[in-house]
Amino acid sequence: MNHNFRIAPSILSADFARLGEEVTKVIEAGADLIHFDVMDNHYVPNLTFGPMVCAALKPYATVPIDVHLMVEPVDDLIQAFAKAGASIITFHPEASRHIDRSLSLIKDAGCQAGLVLNPATPAYVLENVLDRLDMVLLMSVNPGFGGQSFIPHTLEKIRQVRAMLDRYEAQSGRHIAIEVDGGIKTDNIAAVAAAGADTFVAGSAIFGKPDYKTVITEMRGQLAHLG
Repeated sequence: MNHNFRIAPSILSADFARLGEEVTKVIEAGADLIHFDVMDNHYVPNLTFGPMVCAALKPYATVPIDVHLMVEPVDDLIQAFAKAGASIITFHPEASRHIDRSLSLIKDAGCQAGLVLNPATPAYVLENVLDRLDMVLLMSVNPGFGGQSFIPHTLEKIRQVRAMLDRYEAQSGRHIAIEVDGGIKTDNIAAVAAAGADTFVAGSAIFGKPDYKTVITEMRGQLAHLG
């Protein structure tokens, strides 16, 4: 298993009136990525940030910006977020007419590409596009809102996807990251990692606390037992 663990705080739970400052603070606290949740009030029942906000935060983000598109259709926004400074762009297969084409748009823009699986989306949708993927994002809540509780059967799905990706890595030599988003906290991050995840999105668990560094350090402490 790859033990290059990454913590990706989700600014969905940050103070929207001070986003630049929040990004600076959470990176200083040890964030590896900034997770940027894009919701369109169409694919999911909420509305969040557009490319202009991403572009405005880019100067503050000294780590990669990890854009999760919960939008339909996806292709135009893929290109807009690539221009706005995204490093990683993931989207939901249900929201794309042509998954392969959407992944190609991300790669052609020079970004890392990934697919997002909702709790009820089967893992087999990944099988024919593994060569295009840098990351698989597994939702451990139903997307649309922050602050939800982790769905326990996600652990079995992480194990299933990790086995698929490990087989692919053995054949291709390419490692594909598994990111998990939803209800990640210090008391479950180790179990999520043990199941096969290496990238962890945490929103309210970090931004809901007064000291971001303490939380991120605690999370790393939990992960250190797996090293």
